[in-house]
Amino acid sequence: MIQKDLFGTLPNGENVYIYTLTNDNGMEIKIINYGATIVSLKVPDKNNKFDDVVMGYDNLEDYINGSSYFGCIVGRYGNRINKGKFTLDGKEYQLTINDGENHLHGGTTGFNKVLWNAEPFSTDSSQSLKLTYISKDGEQGYPGNLKIEVIYTLNNNNELIIDYLGETDKPTILNPTHHSYFNLSGSFENTILDHELMIDADYITPINNQLIPTGELMKVENTPFDFKTFHKIGERINENHEQLIFGKGYDHNWVLNNYNGEIRKVAELYERSSGRVMEVITDQPGIQFYSGNFLNKSIKGKNGTIYDYRTGLCLETQHYPDSPNHPNFPSVVLRPGEKYKQKTIYRFLVR
Repeated sequence: MIQKDLFGTLPNGENVYIYTLTNDNGMEIKIINYGATIVSLKVPDKNNKFDDVVMGYDNLEDYINGSSYFGCIVGRYGNRINKGKFTLDGKEYQLTINDGENHLHGGTTGFNKVLWNAEPFSTDSSQSLKLTYISKDGEQGYPGNLKIEVIYTLNNNNELIIDYLGETDKPTILNPTHHSYFNLSGSFENTILDHELMIDADYITPINNQLIPTGELMKVENTPFDFKTFHKIGERINENHEQLIFGKGYDHNWVLNNYNGEIRKVAELYERSSGRVMEVITDQPGIQFYSGNFLNKSIKGKNGTIYDYRTGLCLETQHYPDSPNHPNFPSVVLRPGEKYKQKTIYRFLVR
């Protein structure tokens, strides 16, 4: 049985519910239908001790007021769009500006700040929560009435599967992603700098000092961005490299190898003290690795924990940032009659 409890009430009087999904191994995910947000994710370590490995808040008010995108679905467009402008079929669109002079993660009221319709369902080997939202034509400046569906599934292989489906009645752009901050150590008092990371990518999309892609591809070989074999995140993060200076650490899109729309393993995260491993499997062309560079002790998270610098990291599967303004990047255009589909799996293991 999927457990459903009241989590809080929005200022307009609508109730927000929290759904608890549990598998046969004891792994547990809690999701609220505000922002389609994962509030907690408890996974076993090598001694079968369960800890929560994602950042979040204890109450609804902090999710409403928060600006760190903990655990939510972001969209319509995950990541940045230069000056919030793009042209589609000869028409220029202006999106809301919420990150300096740019558009970030769907704008001031993106998918993370709305109430989704939730529908739990189960099979013998999995529990799922289907969340749907209708984004109206013109919302945050985007064209088209967009129906978006996100299904979170927890199965007995300790996999968190996220399926996305989108349909529009007008040509639009769509690039949703999931924005959990992970720390596999089991304590957010630890930094993520000792986590070991592998990303199957030969290139990144380099950025300017506004964190907007230049449109070029940069080879990772012989740079601090080469994670083709495992490296500790802290090993090269403070090197004097222009891209690290612009990002204040890692906050970049890796161009994933072997992109053809099929699902494949693209990254792996390992935390030695707990033995926890997280594999990232996706059909997307890119992944944003963000090393928590803007966390600064200003946020009080779950159980009163103060979230400090680099105590959580994101691995967001996506199309590239600012794609609508770079014809050489894979297309993010969705047209009437087409179905947007994306699948990403976070698989948890121990070593």
